[in-house]
Order: sequence, then C-alpha cells, then structure tokens
Amino acid sequence: MSASRVMAPEPPADGAKPKGPASYFASIEKTYGRPVQEWLDLAGERLDEHPHMQVVSWLKSEHGMGHGHANAIVAYVRQARA
Repeated sequence: MSASRVMAPEPPADGAKPKGPASYFASIEKTYGRPVQEWLDLAGERLDEHPHMQVVSWLKSEHGMGHGHANAIVAYVRQARA
C-alpha cells in the first residue's frame, strides 16, 4: 500500500451533490461493483511509479473501466496528493 493513501470522500452532509471527480464515484461503484476506496488504492499504488495517463490506460485495459471513470479516479488521487 502506498505511503500516501488517499481516502474516499464522505458524502456531503448537506445532501449536495459531490463536485469534480468525486461526482463520478457513485456511478463507478454501481457500474464496477467495487467500493471507490479499492479503485483509489489501486490507482494510488500505480501513480507511485507511472504517469497519469498510463494509470488511466491500465484501469481501462486491465479492469474494463471507461475513460471518464478511470480519469476521475486518477485525477482525484493526484489532486488529493497535491
């Protein structure tokens, strides 16, 4: 596990819709049947050694994820680590 683990966001307390990459997370869980935290952990481990688009391509080819969903996961991890 990466030393700089990124945790999945809590849903907004006021019932507002999540913004940015997190707005995809409910759809990602429904579509791929795994918690967002698992995807964030997978992307985080890969980002330790690979650039953004290589990790997006890997999520697409190895896990069948669509481009928008893969990019949202990778972008969220990168943004949280910045």
